[in-house]
Amino acid sequence: MHKITTILPRLPRASFIYNHLVTYPSAINLSYFWGFGSLSGLTLVRQVVTGICLAIHYTPEVRFAFSSVEHIIRDVYRGSTLRYRHANGASRFLLVVYIHIFRGLYYSSYLQPRSNLWYSGVLIFFLIRATAFIGYVLPWGQRSFWGATVITNLFSAIPEVGIYIVQLLWGGFSVDNPTLNRFFSLHFTVPFVIIGATLLHLTLLHQNGSNNPLGFSSVSDRIHFHPYLVVKDLFIFFRFITFFSFIVVYIPNLLGHPDNYIEANSLVTPAHIVPEWYFLPFYAVLRAIPDKLGGVALRGIAIAILLFLPNLDTSTQRSGFWKPVHRKLFWMFFFTALCLGWIGQEIVESPFIEVANYVTFIYFAFFIIFLPITGYRLNPSHF
Repeated sequence: MHKITTILPRLPRASFIYNHLVTYPSAINLSYFWGFGSLSGLTLVRQVVTGICLAIHYTPEVRFAFSSVEHIIRDVYRGSTLRYRHANGASRFLLVVYIHIFRGLYYSSYLQPRSNLWYSGVLIFFLIRATAFIGYVLPWGQRSFWGATVITNLFSAIPEVGIYIVQLLWGGFSVDNPTLNRFFSLHFTVPFVIIGATLLHLTLLHQNGSNNPLGFSSVSDRIHFHPYLVVKDLFIFFRFITFFSFIVVYIPNLLGHPDNYIEANSLVTPAHIVPEWYFLPFYAVLRAIPDKLGGVALRGIAIAILLFLPNLDTSTQRSGFWKPVHRKLFWMFFFTALCLGWIGQEIVESPFIEVANYVTFIYFAFFIIFLPITGYRLNPSHF
């Protein structure tokens, strides 16, 4: 091992990897929450590998898509494990990403000089959500078909060009074979775009270094990334793998829906159409506004507002550790997001409509009202 670590720095390409993955200086006080960035990268690799294996057996044609998924589960060697690892892996991936984002919100990791790092992270988040949606359509069950119909129809609310965008997505005048072909192609290629965006994210991370719970660290407080933080990240990785392996083996359909085991039928509409759990908070925001265009616009703003977070938070303190008011606001926002997820799966009727309106207001108030005001009050120059 000592010989390898001695030879690697001398090789041109290996030295780059060595400097960024082995001797990269990291803050000594990083907690386990900082390991979810590495965990999301490892989860991405697992999703790409299992996705490529599934694509070998999948048929992107409306007459055979559903049966090809059943063929993978029933006939392909280890096919059921492969399929459920990939399907549940999407939930695992989004869960890890959400924890990673909430950690950044709690410790104000989006502030200068890491605002560009935050922007690239929001871009990756958007790409992951898009990939997860189009991947959910591929099994071509009832929930897949009608989910694609409802979500793509939202673009028709855009004045003048909305209907043309919908027809471009569909490849015709309804969700059919061209739609499935488009979604399969995008689901296969976008993950490689995510990999490129992740490499950009890592490059920006290593420009200014990672944030830490205190918001600052000196040169003497830094350690090598390997082996200290590598072991820490692997510990989190194997814990997550153990947890989700239990789900895959014993309750693989826990996060799925029974309707998706019924082949898609355009003549039979499910009683209650809801998206996967990781879309529910934004789905609740969409339904909070009775106007279709207003709901679509508000849903887009709910995600896009993350891009403006470095400018909305006027605080000069780089860590929430020193901002007790910020920490309280964060927990308010966290439970607001959970409440939106709960509302998103309920029927659109009273009192859920009123609760959705109230919670949606709190969601946007966190970004537009609470963060700017508390940041301004905490700025030393304003005392």
